[in-house]
Amino acid sequence: MPRTALRICPLCEATCGLTLTLDGATVTGARGDREDVFSRGFICPKGAAFGAVDADPDRLRTPLVRRAGRLVEATWQEAFDAIAATLPALVRDHGPDSVGVVLGNPNVHTMAGALYPPLLLKALGTRNLFTASTLDQMPKHVSSGLLFGDPFAIPVPDLDRTDFLLLLGANPLDSNGSLCTAPDFPGRLKALRARGGTLVVVDPRRTRTAALADRHLAPRPGSDALLLAALAHTLLAEKLADPGPHLERHTEGLPGLADTLADALAAFTPEAVAPACDLAADEIRGLARALAAAPTAAVYGRIGSCTVEHGTLASWLVDVLNLLTGNLDRPGGVLFPLSATAAAPRPARPGKGFSLGRWTSRVSGHPEAKSELPLAALAEEIDTPGDGRIRAVIAIAANPVLSAPDGDRLDAALAGLDFMVSVDPYLNETSRHAHVVLPPPPPAQSAHFDFAFNGFAVRNQARFTPAAVPLQPGRMDECEIHARLILAASGMHGTPAGAVDELAVTTTLTRAAADPASPLHGEDPDRLAGLLTGAGGPERRLDLMLRLGPYGDRFGLGPRPAELPDEAGDGLTLERLRAHPHGIDLGPLRPRIPGVLNTRSGGIELLPEPIAAELPRLRAALGARPAPLVLVGRRHLRSNNSWLHNVPALTGGSNRCTLQVHPEDAGRLGLADGGRARITADGGSLDVPVEVTDAVRTGVVSLPHGWGHDRPGARLSVAAVRPGHNVNQLLDGSRLDRLSGTAVLNGFPVELRPLP
Repeated sequence: MPRTALRICPLCEATCGLTLTLDGATVTGARGDREDVFSRGFICPKGAAFGAVDADPDRLRTPLVRRAGRLVEATWQEAFDAIAATLPALVRDHGPDSVGVVLGNPNVHTMAGALYPPLLLKALGTRNLFTASTLDQMPKHVSSGLLFGDPFAIPVPDLDRTDFLLLLGANPLDSNGSLCTAPDFPGRLKALRARGGTLVVVDPRRTRTAALADRHLAPRPGSDALLLAALAHTLLAEKLADPGPHLERHTEGLPGLADTLADALAAFTPEAVAPACDLAADEIRGLARALAAAPTAAVYGRIGSCTVEHGTLASWLVDVLNLLTGNLDRPGGVLFPLSATAAAPRPARPGKGFSLGRWTSRVSGHPEAKSELPLAALAEEIDTPGDGRIRAVIAIAANPVLSAPDGDRLDAALAGLDFMVSVDPYLNETSRHAHVVLPPPPPAQSAHFDFAFNGFAVRNQARFTPAAVPLQPGRMDECEIHARLILAASGMHGTPAGAVDELAVTTTLTRAAADPASPLHGEDPDRLAGLLTGAGGPERRLDLMLRLGPYGDRFGLGPRPAELPDEAGDGLTLERLRAHPHGIDLGPLRPRIPGVLNTRSGGIELLPEPIAAELPRLRAALGARPAPLVLVGRRHLRSNNSWLHNVPALTGGSNRCTLQVHPEDAGRLGLADGGRARITADGGSLDVPVEVTDAVRTGVVSLPHGWGHDRPGARLSVAAVRPGHNVNQLLDGSRLDRLSGTAVLNGFPVELRPLP
């Protein structure tokens, strides 16, 4: 008899609530959950295809272990035995930095990916951490760390209340939003316009989002920081800046620092940046005036403004504009979400601050950012001989052969490793090199809570969904996989997996009991641990984080958190979330400064030294000669990086790997729609199909990210039929944003010629 179950969608950052239709253990349909407190029934094509993703026949069902050069099916015991027999000895002989850990984007979509990688890194002691952040969002983490003292203190646009929204390098109608968790982003933008607000989109492509806008500006790619600097210059030069008393009181050095900032941005007049941006000076000046005149406004930049040469400066300038217009930490402007599992707010005081470059990579000396090294540097850290060489890799939900620059070099480097472990449901372009592959179960068989995305949500809320169907025979829960991996890699193989979670619980409670500022001060950690609920260690850890969070019940030992809804009772616990399967709404975002700040000064540090030191390089770009032709990527609604190309329901239509070229450029270069062209850049050449369209501006071509499913040994039968082309093979990994180590994936020069 068919039944239904609720599940939060794990396929993009929107975190929509789904109602699944089940026939036994099979998901036969998915629709939006109309009672979900956050998504209110919204669903996109990815969510509607949840059942097809869940049942993909190419998903691995048992571990694989390499024997005599071939990956063969093995038992779970054999897989962890192989890890335990190799990794601890390798670390003992060559040191902890001989192991590199690579975390892919899907980690932030699972409970396991949020709870266990930090424990793995601590157990290994390695400094060689590489994540998808340096292919996407690291500039925003760095700019927030420098401004606010916390790389995770990222303000998001108050979409439901703003009067003016300026989007740069973002296409949420296709991506569903990024570093801004907002189910039904399209509906929220339409509601903005319906209430009389203004939407301005800055993008070299006429995306679906740009087509919806009141104004669309199509500058030259990579010029985002110049445009933003000119907007800030105009606000300061024309005395339009008005941070207001709240921000002036909490910004280090204001109001006098405004003069210093004006001096730092003096060169970036609209007239000076206009040629580099390929926008009219009057258009730039008019945009600054409109931003200042709006009753409330929000500036929001995403991947197009991050994955460029000056991505950190662009990310910094986004919040400089929000501050100068008085819209930072203001309803209708940009605000800091407060997740239910965040640390409970404490009184404002000077903090530890944020530092860059505490260590550097071995080969090229790239500075760390947020304890991470550039993923573009992984290959050289493996294939360059010498002390400290990475000899083993643990890749968790990561496919850097496709997602990082110069996949061919990384492909060869991974093949030469002493040992590699992949936690991945597929044998893909990266995991095919592993010595051990540990496949997590399909998403319907896992519980879900959004640890990461609630920290970027446009409305505070908390939602938990248990597994929709029981774990099937032969499968292992994803959290147990991670726990056993930690034990095997750290020399504790054979210890019960639950010991990892219990140690995490005991450590947290012991620390809280010893903290005089905690409501748990002086309490017995063992007694408190006995009060936790949940089906297993991961849920007990979630219950603990909820109880100690800003809305938590604090085990009844502290005052009831202010402004809690009635359904939260005396504070959040896992049991209370379970009693509200559609979630608990915790209300709109509220101002959080100064409590959110963790800078050494205790205030917003508007012009931090690393930013000031980087501005001369941006000034030099004013005189640079623009490349005749540059490349940008693009998002697809039916895709998410390299993940979903193996799902028939999400292939075809607009989800195509074509090189988009403007008609004028096509005519000049002799290209025809449907023909082929050879595109060449720093890292090599690709022969690609051409799509002639005026959706891209002149001087710009566009090829989507995440394709190239044509390498031997991968088992992706659907993706292999339409493999597409790996755009990142055009890059050699040398183009990086200096402050964040993020790969320049957009706005890099290319050459193009037709093929017969």
